[in-house]
Amino acid sequence: MTTAAHDRVVAELCQWLAQRLALYLGQSPDAIGLEVPLAAYGLDSVIALSLCGDTEDEYGVELDPTVVYDYPTIVELARHLAGILPESTRS
Repeated sequence: MTTAAHDRVVAELCQWLAQRLALYLGQSPDAIGLEVPLAAYGLDSVIALSLCGDTEDEYGVELDPTVVYDYPTIVELARHLAGILPESTRS
């Protein structure tokens, strides 16, 4: 994947992740900072499990809920996901 394509996938994942987190928190996606630690939003095990389940449903990749602690911001998590998504799920 080219750098431009990778950057596009990361941007799309950031948007999707922000929308999911906003939904869980009852906030607007615009209120979610892409580089703000997820813990600052009150990330807990329920949200981590929900996010991992939604990611599996949407992209077909299984994640351990601890991934949100290994990659603690939306940008970091999106970069990680971009590197592990099956080629067929990258838009």
